[in-house]
Amino acid sequence: MTSRRLAKIAQAIKETVSTTVLFQLRDPRIRNVTVLHVEVAPDVQSAKVYISIMGDERTKALCMHGLESARGFIQSKIADRIQTRYTPVIKFVQDTAVKDTMDTLRILDELQHEREQEEATQHLSSEEDGPLEEAPPED
Repeated sequence: MTSRRLAKIAQAIKETVSTTVLFQLRDPRIRNVTVLHVEVAPDVQSAKVYISIMGDERTKALCMHGLESARGFIQSKIADRIQTRYTPVIKFVQDTAVKDTMDTLRILDELQHEREQEEATQHLSSEEDGPLEEAPPED
């Protein structure tokens, strides 16, 4: 199967899972879920749905359990959307890239703040020493 067709199927699955999670699932455990991307096997019989879940570890575990419970319903929505011989069996995979990026940005912000504080204290200490007077040129 061509990679173009797989890409179209992956995009359709991503859109279907996203809208289903956002608008049709009523499970209170499933919150703060973002569908990042989908990988479809070449035989279109399985697909990995990469998701990001915001919250602590307990919230993430509950959300993953809720998504696994709703997997059949989500697969039926995928079957309605794509016209293939087999409906891909989906597997949810937690992708930590978004969390890692946010942690990295937070650390960089902290380092920038520390650097600015150090520069400010150095600037203040140089002003307290007084302006440097130049010696008159000797003739």
